[in-house]
Amino acid sequence: MIRELITRLEEEAAAEAGHKAWCDKELHDNKVKRDEEKSAVDGLTAAKEKLDGEIAALAKDLSDLAAAQAALTKAVKEATEIRAKEKEENLSTIKDAKEAQEAVDQALVVLKEFYAKQALFLQEGQVPEMKAYKGQGGAAGGVVGMLEVILSDFARLEAETTADEKQAANEYDNFMADSKADAEAMHKEEFDKGLLKDKKEHEHKGTVKDLSATQEELDAALNYYAELKPQCLEVHVSYEERVAKRKEEIESLKNAYEALSKAGF
Repeated sequence: MIRELITRLEEEAAAEAGHKAWCDKELHDNKVKRDEEKSAVDGLTAAKEKLDGEIAALAKDLSDLAAAQAALTKAVKEATEIRAKEKEENLSTIKDAKEAQEAVDQALVVLKEFYAKQALFLQEGQVPEMKAYKGQGGAAGGVVGMLEVILSDFARLEAETTADEKQAANEYDNFMADSKADAEAMHKEEFDKGLLKDKKEHEHKGTVKDLSATQEELDAALNYYAELKPQCLEVHVSYEERVAKRKEEIESLKNAYEALSKAGF
């Protein structure tokens, strides 16, 4: 019976040693797994948060670009309307000034011819009331001078308006050229950033998927660790203490068995 008891204890010791070896391996492998998955989860979480920020920044840039393009389109439309109205007014002023100059020129020609004939008549003595015509001649000089001043004013108006129209046209052309370049640059930037945003969103989708799968792996490792704890860690007596106690018990039983054997039992 003592021999059977010793055998049973030795079998229990072997079984417990096997269980201890199994626990050590499972705990070690589980810790490696938990550490790896935790590191992967942390890395993927950081990558996801980085992508979140980049996508949000790109979305804001695209929104700002859309607003800037809308503002530019509005400015171009307003500038074109103002230019058209300004051009119409300038061309009308230039036309009126030219027509006025032609009319004044014609009036000057008629007056100068008339007073030239009067002066000729006076010189030849063909006009009876010479004093009256001399007086009219003085008035004629004033009228002609006034018309010449008016003619000069219309000529200056035509020249100034023509110069203003040319400057306004040049400024409008420059503005349109700059606006076209700005529009093309903004369109290209919008296209490039739109592509980049699509790429980041695709990358974000893959990262979220990987993060979800990795988190599941980590959760499974944590759950398995929770199962291992009561089997391998949560014991009242340590494995070393149990081994020592069982060894002592086996030694005692062996001594007792030997003593009984010598006694002839």
